[in-house]
Amino acid sequence: MKLNEISGIGPKMVEKLNSINIYNMDDLIRDYPYRFDVLKKRDINDERYFDNFVSDGVVLSVPVISFFKGRMNRLTFRCNIQNKLVKVTIFNRAFLKNSITPGKVITVIGKYNPKMEVLTCTNIILKPLNKKEIIPVYHLCKGLTSKQLRGFINEGLKHYDVKNNVPDELMKKYGFINEGDALKIVHNPDDEDTLKEALKTLKYEELFTYMLKVRMLKKKNEEHNKAFVKKINEEKVNDFIKKLPFELTKDQLKVTEDMLNDLKDYTKMNRLLQGDVGSGKTVVSFILAYACYTAGYQSAMMAPTEVLAKQHYKNALDLFKNTDLKVSLLTGKMKQKEKKEIYNKLKNNEIDLLIGTHALISDGTYFNNLGLVITDEQHRFGVNQRLKLKDKALSPDVLMMSATPIPRTYALTIYGDTDVSSIKSMPKGRKKVITCVKKTNELKDVLQGVYDALKNNNQAYVISPMIEENESADYTNVNDLKHKFELAFKNYSIGMLHGKMDDEEKEKVMKEFKEGKINILISTTVIEVGVDVKNATVMVIFDADRFGLSQLHQLRGRVGRNNVQSYCYLISDKDTKRLKIMEEESDGFKISEADFKLRGQGDLFGSRQSGALSFKLSDVRRDYDLLVKVRDDVNEYMKKNN
Repeated sequence: MKLNEISGIGPKMVEKLNSINIYNMDDLIRDYPYRFDVLKKRDINDERYFDNFVSDGVVLSVPVISFFKGRMNRLTFRCNIQNKLVKVTIFNRAFLKNSITPGKVITVIGKYNPKMEVLTCTNIILKPLNKKEIIPVYHLCKGLTSKQLRGFINEGLKHYDVKNNVPDELMKKYGFINEGDALKIVHNPDDEDTLKEALKTLKYEELFTYMLKVRMLKKKNEEHNKAFVKKINEEKVNDFIKKLPFELTKDQLKVTEDMLNDLKDYTKMNRLLQGDVGSGKTVVSFILAYACYTAGYQSAMMAPTEVLAKQHYKNALDLFKNTDLKVSLLTGKMKQKEKKEIYNKLKNNEIDLLIGTHALISDGTYFNNLGLVITDEQHRFGVNQRLKLKDKALSPDVLMMSATPIPRTYALTIYGDTDVSSIKSMPKGRKKVITCVKKTNELKDVLQGVYDALKNNNQAYVISPMIEENESADYTNVNDLKHKFELAFKNYSIGMLHGKMDDEEKEKVMKEFKEGKINILISTTVIEVGVDVKNATVMVIFDADRFGLSQLHQLRGRVGRNNVQSYCYLISDKDTKRLKIMEEESDGFKISEADFKLRGQGDLFGSRQSGALSFKLSDVRRDYDLLVKVRDDVNEYMKKNN
């Protein structure tokens, strides 16, 4: 059955339904209410109900429409509510004007102001209030009323054959009601208990359908993406791990073991490795590269910036200095002659690990026997860039790394077809960074903290959200801060770093900071990823309320990279309650969970992620426990029906 086969849905109505993402019958019957108003008459004199007031009343005047801000409108009229003369206002409901006539009994829902005797409505129902009623509230568009939409949905439910997507065994196990009946109840609820049961059934069905698709996709990938079994020299790999200049943490050992098993398996590895800044992800990736080398395969590591690529290259040279593994660096800025030399060595199998920026995916780069593809800070690369690197080999194993801890809720859904490994423990000897939230009038304490660090021959970062003064925003900026810090620290060298500087300028400043020629680096968030200066022990962040918690945690991760006690000062006069989480919590995964709850799934990294989930009924955060249960049920179901 098609939409236009329902009485009342002509070509123009089809366009209106399309505008609210209803394109077919399934979209229509699953256009769930975004909330339910439980209508029960409230006493107009009882202050407990002023914010959520419900009552019926008699319309006393003809509604007046006023327009503002272009298309916005306000509908206003007088109403007798429980023998009080009340001014009723509702926004963007101009279409109700002809239905609200003097003498008509209507039901009003909204916020009541007893002093002004004004009721600001969220909804108006064009009939008297029954004893108790549950009203579904839908997203609408201009020219489509709630009554019309519910009529279309109920008509659709009469003629559309709804099949249970959840297997009978699970329907019985949880006592779910038939899916068709659940849909009817959600759109026409009689009582709260039955409505809860219907919502429970439909949420489970939605998550089950999604997780089953993800699991099937993973199975398909496993079947079609066979990898070459790598005959790793385990003795050499174990010897390499033993001779590392530090002891691996329990988490590092666990994820290393899992990934080495992946390399030895017929199924292609597709794994995300996540962990806090400094938790030791790169070392694990180098162990994997060494394992591939012992099996006769090359590895490639792609980093988002030249600074980070060079840092990885330097660390790799140091780590592999007592082995025969050959490391090279490839960046876009290298001269053509240097690039050609690397291209030739790569083809002739004279390079075992190539580290670089997206120069790695240029047309001239051909590997002899690429077996492992590593992308660092993977969320900074587009899908096409990652695929291009994978296409440099026949069937390489893939490792993605991220220092932006993704909440387990988000990882479970977005990376449902990927294995997710986490490193939570930090290397031995690292001290927890002491974090303090300070108001601007406490700046003297912060400056003393910076001075103490400099006195002990350590360095400091000072972060600002802006580069220069902006008339529309009253925030600190790097230019002003540089001037102020130069006055406060006359005997010390102060550098500046921001996004408008060209790459050469940035590199020069970072080199001088690393070498200790700059004592205080004043910067925007360009230092968030890939800057490793072990001598820096103080991080000062101005207007900290401007940043998400995960981003603040990333910035804080720039200090505390040695065994000296480090400090992070968050300066803000606003939102200090939210920032207090940073004082109490140092676990990046818990912080990302808090950020997830506060800022939502689509804004986790400061900008909407393509592929961010948008379930119709479920909420990844609120329904996490149900999601875990569904995942386990799907896995069990797939095993039985394999």
